[in-house]
Amino acid sequence: MKRFRILLLGSIVLFLVACGEDIETNMSEDVAEFEFTTQDNETLSLEDLKGEWWIADFVFTNCTTVCLTMTPNMSRLQSTLEEENIDAQLLSFSVDPDYDTPEVLKEYADEYDADLRNWTFLTGYDFETIKEFSITSFRSLVAEPQSDSDQVTHGTSFFLVNPEGKVIKQYDGVDMNVVDYITEDLKAVL
Repeated sequence: MKRFRILLLGSIVLFLVACGEDIETNMSEDVAEFEFTTQDNETLSLEDLKGEWWIADFVFTNCTTVCLTMTPNMSRLQSTLEEENIDAQLLSFSVDPDYDTPEVLKEYADEYDADLRNWTFLTGYDFETIKEFSITSFRSLVAEPQSDSDQVTHGTSFFLVNPEGKVIKQYDGVDMNVVDYITEDLKAVL
């Protein structure tokens, strides 16, 4: 009988621990402090995002490859979150800050019908700053263009960041199903 109680108690503890995990995570990185310039020429910092769930990606406006899929996916995500009444911020960090001025980012946002109440496009740093920020905070590659090109090499992931500023999950930003995966995870944590 004692053995049965121990097994029952162990099963209950395991069940309660499993229920405490809202989503399966695949990252655990603290986002470095930042204060960057938005498409509206205002500043946004990590401190401003404390207490918010947010999704980040790294793109640039004159990209001729992956951003042409990533940004529409982010736009679809924004629409889905609005339809589902899910409160989360979206951040797109430019990896080409010399070209992507606030004015250029504002035009880019307009092209994708971005609602700037919860989708912010960021610039206002030098290339080395965003390269280091992307690699250290998100473990996402950023590399200079080849000498005969203006195309920056960058990762294609979307990242879920918790209200404490920790990256907890990485998603494939060019996957057509990414919107569904992120929406399910946000529903689980909110």
